[in-house]
Amino acid sequence: MTETLDPRETDETAPASPEPPATAYAAGRLSEISVRDLALIEKLRIEFEPGLNVLTGETGAGKSLLIDALGLAIGARADTSLVRHGSDAARVEALFDRLPEPLICVREVSAAGRSTARVDDETVTAARLADVAGRLVEIHGQHDQQRLLDERWQRELLDAYGRLENERAKMTAAVDAWRANQAALAELAMDPRELTRRLELHEHQAAEIAGARLRSGEAAEIGSRLAAAQHAEAIARGTAEIYDTLAGESGSAREAAAVAAQRARELARLDQRFGSLAERLLGLAAEVEDAAAEARDLATSVEHDPAAITAMEERLSLIYSLERKYGDDEAAVLAYGERASAEAERLRALDSSREMREAESARLLAAVSAAGDALSSGRAAAATRLAVAVEAALGGLGFRQTEFSVSVTRRAAGPAEPAVEMDGRRVAFDGSGLDTVAYLIAPNPGEPARPLARIASGGELSRVALAIKQILAEADHTPTLVFDEIDTGIGGRSAEPVGRSLWELARSHQVLCVTHLGQIAAYADAQFRIEKQVRDGRTVTVVRRVEGEERIEELAQMLAGAEGGAAARASAEELLDRAGTWRRSIGSR
Repeated sequence: MTETLDPRETDETAPASPEPPATAYAAGRLSEISVRDLALIEKLRIEFEPGLNVLTGETGAGKSLLIDALGLAIGARADTSLVRHGSDAARVEALFDRLPEPLICVREVSAAGRSTARVDDETVTAARLADVAGRLVEIHGQHDQQRLLDERWQRELLDAYGRLENERAKMTAAVDAWRANQAALAELAMDPRELTRRLELHEHQAAEIAGARLRSGEAAEIGSRLAAAQHAEAIARGTAEIYDTLAGESGSAREAAAVAAQRARELARLDQRFGSLAERLLGLAAEVEDAAAEARDLATSVEHDPAAITAMEERLSLIYSLERKYGDDEAAVLAYGERASAEAERLRALDSSREMREAESARLLAAVSAAGDALSSGRAAAATRLAVAVEAALGGLGFRQTEFSVSVTRRAAGPAEPAVEMDGRRVAFDGSGLDTVAYLIAPNPGEPARPLARIASGGELSRVALAIKQILAEADHTPTLVFDEIDTGIGGRSAEPVGRSLWELARSHQVLCVTHLGQIAAYADAQFRIEKQVRDGRTVTVVRRVEGEERIEELAQMLAGAEGGAAARASAEELLDRAGTWRRSIGSR
């Protein structure tokens, strides 16, 4: 059983924490998180303040577990091992401030491995959850401090600080246009012999099909005529017999119908009913005569000329030959001919197209150079300002006589790399620009500045990361910043400046911080104690907000342990007084 206690009672004898100055915090801050059945957590709910929230407690109590829970709520990868033993699923719900209505993000992870996500009661994928909520929270842990060592990330931070979005976008667009033209130019590149071969092939194909003068249905028509020609003699005899039977000189059907019609007309004078029969017989005689004429015409249409038959056979052979090469029927062959003609035309224009693309490449490369130069200039100016600001921030974090600088240089291009000519040098480029950016620091007077990656102390790196984050706060629009174990490697002497820096950062962002140091916790706008308890034979996590006397006791234990006594309590009170005085002095400026 995990409970969340949120006592708001304040001991009137305890030194009151000064209220944080009114600040227009970014919309989208984390206002509340609820967790159920996640590892040691059975059930808890925490309401956070807009400013600096610190999570304190003994090692292993579950402070970082809350950060993991928040990560799930914003789309981090689900881990079934986090599901509390004996439970079917873990559930995390995060409530974010948003206008006009709050944003609710829910993540459930089952022990069987199934993960579900919802945004405002709509079921979504984890990727969609990350897209919606991931922009509201940035979790800054040890991994993110390591990311600061990546010079590509240093370049991104510099661009953000210098507000170089437009220059960066222009550079990206210029490089994309140049690459597209290069791809088109590559398609035009062809060996002259291959060009000649392909051109001759397509010209021959187009000419062969055009010279045949095909028409759709021609093969079927010729085939029918040839089939009739093969039986010309039998057809001639049969049609002669048909004609003689229907319209011969004597005894034909036509003559018999005519005689019958005449006899019916004579009978009609005696009985009118025979009149209609006479008309029918006359029509029959005419129909018989027409049928005889049609049979005669069909006989004459059958080809008897051997030369004409040979010509039809050759024509049909030609059509079949073209169909074997180019398509299933005449229409397909004609379509192939049109494509061959168009390709031949394209190949004939290849040289002129290549010349045009090459000229365009030179123009686009000049545009890349201009865009890169403008971006480099912006970076150089921003680097100077950033170095001064970070050096000042580092001074406030306990770095005395520390030099910080930002190096912006151009890298020489290799033989096969795309490059622009800058001051007589081949300079490599990509969509991010022409520059290599490196953050350099000299923490000890008299020592040369070295890249951040060569800083030995993790505590130094933590404070450098915090200083840079503080300076970049105005450029960073993420509402909630989370610092997990930022005090790693930091001693008591350096901790209080870190607490002040976090509090100042929390004036423009909501900040959540996991810390073991009372010197940092003293500057919190809200402090939450996380501890383990054993109930009914099971370990549970309890989270509660500490204020007044409880906060003094918590800080005293952080400073000197459970047995710190009156001296530790006095130190805790002194810390809170000092933090309150400093915050009021900052707020009055």
